[in-house]
Amino acid sequence: MPYFDTASAAPLHPVARQALQASLDEGWADPARLYREGRRARLLLDAAREAAAEAVGCRADELVFTPSGTHAVHTGVAGVLAGRRRVGSHLVVSAVEHSSALHAAEAHGARGGTVTEVPVDRWGAVTPAGYADALAPETALACLQSANHEVGTVQPVAEVAEVCAAAGVPLLVDAAQSLGWGPVEGAWSVLAASAHKWGGPPGVGLLAVRKGVRFSPQGPADERESGRSPGFTNLPAIVAAAASLRAVRAEADAEAARLRVLVDRIRRRVVRLVPDVEVVGDPDRRLPHLVTFSCLYVDGETLLHELDRAGFSVSSGSSCTSSTLTPSHVLRAMGVLSEGNVRVSLPPGTPAEEVNAFLEVLPRAVADVRERLGVSSEPAAVAPVADSLELDALGLRCPQPVIELARAVVTVPVGGTVTVVSDDEVARLDIPAWCAMRGHEYLGEAPRELGTAYTVRRSL
Repeated sequence: MPYFDTASAAPLHPVARQALQASLDEGWADPARLYREGRRARLLLDAAREAAAEAVGCRADELVFTPSGTHAVHTGVAGVLAGRRRVGSHLVVSAVEHSSALHAAEAHGARGGTVTEVPVDRWGAVTPAGYADALAPETALACLQSANHEVGTVQPVAEVAEVCAAAGVPLLVDAAQSLGWGPVEGAWSVLAASAHKWGGPPGVGLLAVRKGVRFSPQGPADERESGRSPGFTNLPAIVAAAASLRAVRAEADAEAARLRVLVDRIRRRVVRLVPDVEVVGDPDRRLPHLVTFSCLYVDGETLLHELDRAGFSVSSGSSCTSSTLTPSHVLRAMGVLSEGNVRVSLPPGTPAEEVNAFLEVLPRAVADVRERLGVSSEPAAVAPVADSLELDALGLRCPQPVIELARAVVTVPVGGTVTVVSDDEVARLDIPAWCAMRGHEYLGEAPRELGTAYTVRRSL
């Protein structure tokens, strides 16, 4: 069964498996002890730290291992904010950061700090100017992911790092999605990553803090990992994580070139094979293995189930796949279609035959979902029945409000309007996106006693 969700978790690399099995025999003792078994464990830990630091591009004494990438982000944010509290309590993050960074920012705000979110363009990228505008004299820390986890867009980290350095503000980079493909360029100050993203075992994160960055570990003092990650280290997993990072880096250039060809094939063909599809994320400045697209008039959860039944494991940022019924914060910040969203992230070694098979299955899966929702094709033109219509879509969930809009817009003349009243948060994102895709004019929204009214002018 083809697994196309390596952006969530990559399959365990063979080198990681070998290192894990070997270190279970050699690395079970406490590396802080001076007897023979402890010294042996300490040698393994030091070697793993050296290998990971080389891959990150930092000194070994600047890097510690944490229980996860999320733990590394939380520890990094809290430690720098505490270490620079005399400067101020202002935190800057991008609008498309991983939830770990946004949750850390939310917690900081709840403690009385201030947070500024830097917006992104339609490709999901920030600009250095956006960070320059957000920085202030009281800014203690700025955060920016190296590459987006949902759409694959690579961020201008080196340029943003220059802006932050000029303002005297440290930059924390979440490198979880990109570290397996190469080091993060630029003069970053703090870096976090997660081993299960590159084929290491779960439960291992990396946190690198450059010398000279004011950092105050939070929580009770602990003598392990420079006091930055308390508790007994999972040495076998750490050894496997470092070994697999070195292994995937050795393969990265060749594998990136091969997977980029396959992803380009998906990007080109999906819009030809499936009507009303929007491919999102930067077409050029992106991760080599990841592509995301959204399908109009499609329930995302149903589509994922269809693809799963066909033998393909993919993920989605669609609100239809979550219990909150709110769209992905990444897609919302980009202002792109969220319904029927599919993220394909290919693991190393994916054969071209599996990608071709996916492209054969996808059109029928989308068509089946649309047929169940009563949208087998674009509604045919009919004689106009009114200059303006108002649709009551209260209680309808994605993608039904957009489907009702598509059916209604052909019943008003060109220049006529259709107003959709919806209490689904997704409508705020998907109705403007539908207008952009179908060539109609979005006139805006207005609050109602129940829900929100979204008005569209027919242009075609």
